[in-house]
Amino acid sequence: MENRYNAKTIRAWTFYDWANSVYSLVISTAIFPIYYSAVTIIDESDKVDFLGRTFTNTALYDYAMAISFLFIAFISPLLSGLADYSSRKKSFLRRFCYLGAISCSALFFFDSISTLWLGLVASMTASVGFWGSQVFYNAYLPEIAHRSHQDKVSAKGYAFGYIGSSILLILCLVLIEGYEMFGFPDKGIATRFTFVLTGLWWAGFAQITFKSLPEPEERRSIHWKTLVNGYEELRKFWKSLTHDPKLKVFLAAYFFFSMGVQTVILLASVFGSKELGLESSNLIATILIIQFVGVAGAYLFSMISRKFGNIISLISTVIIWIGICFAAYIMDGNDPNVQYQFYALGGVVGLVMGGIQSQARSTYSKMLPETGEHTTYFSFYDVSEKFAIAAGMFAFGYIEEITGNMHNSALALGIFFIISLVFLLRTRQLWKASKTA
Repeated sequence: MENRYNAKTIRAWTFYDWANSVYSLVISTAIFPIYYSAVTIIDESDKVDFLGRTFTNTALYDYAMAISFLFIAFISPLLSGLADYSSRKKSFLRRFCYLGAISCSALFFFDSISTLWLGLVASMTASVGFWGSQVFYNAYLPEIAHRSHQDKVSAKGYAFGYIGSSILLILCLVLIEGYEMFGFPDKGIATRFTFVLTGLWWAGFAQITFKSLPEPEERRSIHWKTLVNGYEELRKFWKSLTHDPKLKVFLAAYFFFSMGVQTVILLASVFGSKELGLESSNLIATILIIQFVGVAGAYLFSMISRKFGNIISLISTVIIWIGICFAAYIMDGNDPNVQYQFYALGGVVGLVMGGIQSQARSTYSKMLPETGEHTTYFSFYDVSEKFAIAAGMFAFGYIEEITGNMHNSALALGIFFIISLVFLLRTRQLWKASKTA
């Protein structure tokens, strides 16, 4: 590949993190979940009627997100098969980017319980756009960066994402709090306008990525047989894992800690608002702490991995995540210092959030063959993550519904991390054995 290991290409790749991370911060983590909770509280009740059934409002949101992750998990092999066969990775990256950006902007029209269906559908398709594009984005890493540089490049991408999304979140907060100065009649409309800004930011900065990422000029036409090629490749990949126990056990560990990590990220603000009674300003301040500490965390665990190895780095993050879940479980909304406890917990989350995501991506990349097409490998990686997130979101919402308390859901996430820790310890044994063989 002509642009392999080219600094300009790597910069363009990292800029997609800058572009699309605004979705994960503004829409899936910070402003939209708080807005959703406010809109769906009717007469101080958190119960909503939807499709003939009464749901807890936050559990309904959890289920909607779980469905979106299941959908993208099922279609990812189809899309990766098409991308592999037709050499159109960048084309599919672009299409999912635009789906996500347009869906974010469509959330502007979710203004009351009467448009709840629109809020749920648009948030689901925005999720599909974001995570669908990640399949093709992640698959570029081993093609644009040498194996020895992949930890650093992966961390740089996450750092770009944290900084860019934090900048837009601050701008959105200024717009919301100073809504009169910007000509908005109330905070509600100003908040909805931030969803449009998120879509514009995502699609706009992605142009830097689209301009410089390489893609073969020669493209084969798509035949109907290619529609099942991705599933066939995944079947072969799954069968091949019997010959690579190290990779198989690592993927099991990845599945369980993904159930916890993404669920915490997606539902932290809802937990703080609903269970701890924190104000929106406290929640968003915590999220900003997470973002800025996350930049340092990504690089910190990159350095730890260079000194002690990738698996030790991941094991240390998972142990900290177990502590985070237990701390959330024992938090009491009646404690006068709860907001400061939440800030501190947010700082710890930020420290390990960037570390575990960046290290997982680069660790997996190092386990792959140095040559050949990597989309199928990363398709399986992403499919595993989507099923994990769907399971985590569903479990969180279901436990809340049957117990009436999110604290119990937080404790359940800690169990997922403990299971992951067991698999990571086994992965370390197998990795050491493979190096001495």
